[in-house]
Amino acid sequence: MLTKKQMENFAELAVLVGANMQPKQEVVIRCDVQCADFAHLIAEKAYKFGAKRVHIEWLDEVLDRIEVQRASKRTLSKVPEYKTAQYKYFIKHKVCLIAISAENPNKFKGCKADKIEARQLAILKSRKDFRNATMSNYLRWTIISIPTKAWASQVFPDVSPEEAVDKMWDAIAHIMRLDTVEPTAAWQGHIATLHRRADFLNKHNFEYVHMRNARGTDLKVGLATDHQWIAAEEEGQDGIPFTANMPTEEVFTAPHNRKINGKVVNALPLVNNGNVIDNFSITFKDGKVVDYKAEVGYEALKAILSSDEGVLSLGEIALIGRNSPIAESGILFYNTLFDENASCHLAFGASYPTTTKDGNSLTLEQLAERGMNQSIQHVDFMVGTKDMDIDGITYDGKVVPLFRNGEWVI
Repeated sequence: MLTKKQMENFAELAVLVGANMQPKQEVVIRCDVQCADFAHLIAEKAYKFGAKRVHIEWLDEVLDRIEVQRASKRTLSKVPEYKTAQYKYFIKHKVCLIAISAENPNKFKGCKADKIEARQLAILKSRKDFRNATMSNYLRWTIISIPTKAWASQVFPDVSPEEAVDKMWDAIAHIMRLDTVEPTAAWQGHIATLHRRADFLNKHNFEYVHMRNARGTDLKVGLATDHQWIAAEEEGQDGIPFTANMPTEEVFTAPHNRKINGKVVNALPLVNNGNVIDNFSITFKDGKVVDYKAEVGYEALKAILSSDEGVLSLGEIALIGRNSPIAESGILFYNTLFDENASCHLAFGASYPTTTKDGNSLTLEQLAERGMNQSIQHVDFMVGTKDMDIDGITYDGKVVPLFRNGEWVI
């Protein structure tokens, strides 16, 4: 368990480094009811640093499961109007968002896939404008995690739930650099390292990134026209920096959705919408999924890839070395926020407008011309392994090694 001081440092990191809340700004904290104590601590810190108002959007995964089991598919296909109105309010008042990700990886295990899919699509559609506001950095946002018994027990199944939570806290303390004397300073140094790598990639303006490993991945990913690599700290449309993912180890950009060819095999399980998907492979031709297989969670993968046309291509490629603190922990977290930062990853669905130059000033048609993908989905899945080699290929055909045996060489 973290000390009281470490918990306060964690909450302050979320407010000041993550969302980088500004005085007199409204804040939204999104979390499950199991995380109430930490949400209240974040609220205290937000008000301490000048928040105008703090809203908490309570989630309840137990109720979610009951709803999927008992409510009709027709009911699940609609989101109440008041929830849509809430998101319009958040956009209008330019809130910053702090989301606490602590979902039970199996919360919908055994539930009917068509009902889960109907509920998820309804939620995605109702939040479309809000999601666009965060993906375009109109709103500043951050995602953090704290352990719950159900999640921690999935990660550490051989100990009691209480022990599992303690072990999870120990891991999070190290990964979040809360075990350092000055966590904020440690984060600033880490962010600077990631930005140096992004600068190197941007300087070379690669046309393709080629990924290969012994698991069967051999994928050539074209990069969007005028793409730009982003790392850790981003800039909101208001010019204020923020760190969207905490932890973060990635340097990422947008693929060209018509220039992706080959096969990719997952390296870690994908947990999506309360289902685990594992041992899966995806084959692309000219930017589109043309074949897929999964030994675990095939129906859940099928549901993702049936969401809309855009989800059949990629919206993100992210590079993470094998020596990141998360990878070195050797822990499989069954949580994308952590696992995606232990492994190079790709994402089905929408591109971030910020990953192409002046993307927020372009129309959807102009973004599409650059190969930027559009979808209601954005689902990360992990593909990086300890033996992965990655090359950047320039427009004149020059091959530049980026990764060898799973680690950066630049």
